[in-house]
Amino acid sequence: MGIDRLDAQLLLLHALGQGSQGRAWLLAHDTDTLAAQNAAQFEQALTRRAQGEPLAYITGRQGFYGLDLSVNASVLVPRADTETLVDWALELLPPTSERSLDVLDLGTGSGAIALAIKAHRPWVNMQALDSSQAALAVAGQNAAQLGLQIELKLGNWLEGVGERYHLILANPPYIAEADHHLAALRHEPLQALSAGADGLADLRRIIMQAAGCLHAGGWLLLEHGHTQARNVGDLLALAGFSGVTSRRDLAGIERCTGAQLGRDQN
Repeated sequence: MGIDRLDAQLLLLHALGQGSQGRAWLLAHDTDTLAAQNAAQFEQALTRRAQGEPLAYITGRQGFYGLDLSVNASVLVPRADTETLVDWALELLPPTSERSLDVLDLGTGSGAIALAIKAHRPWVNMQALDSSQAALAVAGQNAAQLGLQIELKLGNWLEGVGERYHLILANPPYIAEADHHLAALRHEPLQALSAGADGLADLRRIIMQAAGCLHAGGWLLLEHGHTQARNVGDLLALAGFSGVTSRRDLAGIERCTGAQLGRDQN
């Protein structure tokens, strides 16, 4: 079927009800005979993977920033690239604080970003917003499983948001609608991937709305495509943000751009 060896091992562990850390167990039992039910489940999983379905959707699990998350086809599969955004947020939020800071994760999906921040900065007031009720259900399930308290909100980016935050961050759709890469992502929700002719539609919208939703001195951090750092930086500057800078992911690609709103007067 052309399945990657590691993927095949993980799918077999899943069919056997073993955790993803059980590869040593698998090697120790490599001569065991599969029960018919396990064999059928394994064969079905292999077929799905061969058709391009993400491994995480088949197993229902995905690791992100040390967290084990539930995922399904209602949400994007959390990716290691996005950990760059979490790293940056944690740099801006001190390990401890005498006052609670308000943080908003836009388009939260599985809740990966919001939960990673809450796990490492439990004192923040963490809110997570998404326009999909199904996505919020997944985020809520993950929060409950991890024992992390975040406030979930239904909304369309920052439209109608009356509160102000010290930090807003987002991994919005940023792939151009005609980009050929979308074909390889056909199993994931299109509305969470594609954003207009140039891929910047949602980024523009968030940047235009964000100034009215941040405290003075607040930060806006955005993940974007590998060629979009300059465009996003220009949009932030035009919207009145200062100190525009970008961060590179582990592959050396400018993956996130952020800036600060004025001077902190609080």
